[in-house]
Amino acid sequence: MRKDTRLIHEGMDPANHQDSLTVPLYQTSTFTFHSAEQGQRRFAGEEAGGIYSRLGNPTVDVLEKRMMALEQGGGALAFGSGMAAVSTILVHLTKTGDHILCSKGLYGCTFGLLGIFETKYAITHSLSALASREQIEAAIQENTTVIYVESPINPTMEIVDLGLVCEVANERGIRVVVDNTFCSPYLQQPLELGADFVLHSATKYLNGHGDVIAGILVGKDADEMQQIRMSVQKDYGGIISPFDAWLILRGLKTLHVRMDRHVKNAEKLLAYLKTEPSVTKIFYPFDDAHPQVEIARKQMTAGGGLISFVVEGGTESAQRFLNQLQLIHVAVSLGDAETLIQHPATMTHSVVPENDRIAMGIDNGMLRLSVGLEDMDDIIEDLQKAFQAITKEGTSQF
Repeated sequence: MRKDTRLIHEGMDPANHQDSLTVPLYQTSTFTFHSAEQGQRRFAGEEAGGIYSRLGNPTVDVLEKRMMALEQGGGALAFGSGMAAVSTILVHLTKTGDHILCSKGLYGCTFGLLGIFETKYAITHSLSALASREQIEAAIQENTTVIYVESPINPTMEIVDLGLVCEVANERGIRVVVDNTFCSPYLQQPLELGADFVLHSATKYLNGHGDVIAGILVGKDADEMQQIRMSVQKDYGGIISPFDAWLILRGLKTLHVRMDRHVKNAEKLLAYLKTEPSVTKIFYPFDDAHPQVEIARKQMTAGGGLISFVVEGGTESAQRFLNQLQLIHVAVSLGDAETLIQHPATMTHSVVPENDRIAMGIDNGMLRLSVGLEDMDDIIEDLQKAFQAITKEGTSQF
């Protein structure tokens, strides 16, 4: 099946679910065995079937099979949050004394998790732009076991050449993990570019309706993914609920339609922001002025639905701007039907020390906007009124 069809049908055979058209919600914590011997066989891995929903659930199983197919992987695991997926794969791939090489920018909670790893378990990390073979090779240490990459990077929209990173890493036996949340598998497929693992905050575009917290991890090797399921995921317990899996399956059916609209609206917003004198910088992967636009076009099918921009006046000006908005909601997260905007320096990346945050390129005047599915003229009108209001306020102070 082609991608748009897999979003709707992959992993679901009505004959296996009482001929139900829609994936049923198996809202159960445990499963019964027909005999003691059957229970023994299932625990020994000699027979497929339900045991306990922390180890597997039929609704979750359909979601995992669908995501495995969408990312062209060998296996997939669903989690109770995106950070549960991040922590699980990093626990699986590292031990005390190892080093994790990261892209220049990271989601604030991922940055916080790496700090915990360093303080408690002596697993160090460093950040690099990963912009050339020479830079990647120079950043790799003798104890580097993982290269962890966001692309596009949150919230600066910097692009990492995933093919190049994977090529260098594979030559040295280093595993590559890519956070693909900003693109979804509809716009970018890191495993096909050479990555070993790809993860998502399924809260975002995969679900798309703002009513789920969840994460997804997809890996190339089916046996390794099963090993992760029966070790780190099982014992750390960061599993997804059947109901949340069911909601994400509902969302996936319209991912292609939604992403097309997100992209279309983002392109219109980019054109408008270029005309706004209060905006000093714009960050969008498919903007012709983006320094890595050619890399973006090589590995992404479109620019996505997120735009960051900088307003003059730093934090104070950015907050005044946010307080003027009426239609656009001031909120973290992204990928919802509603347009959302947030201030990274004081919100999603507030945990990052200021020096590190500035080094990541996160200016105090930067705002990150997740373009929704509304009529774009309404979104632009709301932004125009906010820009006009802060311009008048700025003028009245003199």
